[in-house]
Parts: sequence; structure tokens; C-alpha cells
Amino acid sequence: MPKIKTCRAAAKRFKKTGSGKYKFRKSHASHILTKKTTKRKRSLRQDQIIDKDNMLEVRRLLPNG
Repeated sequence: MPKIKTCRAAAKRFKKTGSGKYKFRKSHASHILTKKTTKRKRSLRQDQIIDKDNMLEVRRLLPNG
């Protein structure tokens, strides 16, 4: 039986935390920042945790952690 391959695109976007959850960076934080409010830009800097609805899909893309 062949090895299960990791989706490399997902591996670059998601990191596994110590408790087994996955964290990711929010989008829209790299350019055209002048029209975005300070509050919005500050919230874009924070890492987010994948919600349980999408957790199964991310686990499927990253079978080896």
C-alpha cells in the first residue's frame, strides 16, 4: 500500500498546536492597508484556530500532522 501524501499547499498554511488543533493566518493583511481601519488591521495580525466544522477537512489534507 502506498504512503499517504500530505497536501503541500495546506502544510504551508496550517500549523498544528500542542493540543492538536490547527492554527492559521488571516488573509487580506499584506497590502492596500490604508483603507482598512486600525481595529481591522490589528485583528488580522492574530493567528486563528480552525473551527470544528473545518477540522475534519484539514486533518484529511494533513494526514501526517
